[in-house]
Amino acid sequence: MERRKFLGFGLVSMVALPSLVSALDFRKEKPDAWTAKSVKDAVEKLYGTVAPETKNVKVKAPKVASNGGQIPVSIKSDIDAKTVAFLQDVNPEALVAVWDIPEGQPVDFSLKIKMKKSGKIIAIVEGRDGKFYKAEQSLEVALGGCEG
Repeated sequence: MERRKFLGFGLVSMVALPSLVSALDFRKEKPDAWTAKSVKDAVEKLYGTVAPETKNVKVKAPKVASNGGQIPVSIKSDIDAKTVAFLQDVNPEALVAVWDIPEGQPVDFSLKIKMKKSGKIIAIVEGRDGKFYKAEQSLEVALGGCEG
């Protein structure tokens, strides 16, 4: 391929790409969800009143975290998802993260969170079928010790 054609194609690709990626800014669109103190309130402010099914979503974290400042968490699902919300029930604000999922993309996230004390972590998946799904796990944060 000639250099000019290649550079021209690259320029067209860079102009077209932003129109293909249209992520929803949840902080701007749903600001009240980010200040909600409980998981229930955060979910209602994000999605309205929903009753998620407990299936097809996996949340994985250590059963006991020796360091509450860096708890590794993963979220996986085979659901054709529209959005994924991640919450916890012990810090002042319940909502941790929300992802807008492009069509056909898998749900497979890893992150590190901070929790002040023991509690639950919850993932809510909004399916493209209009249904909601969830998984939760209890998590103990060790107090004291080398890293606590």
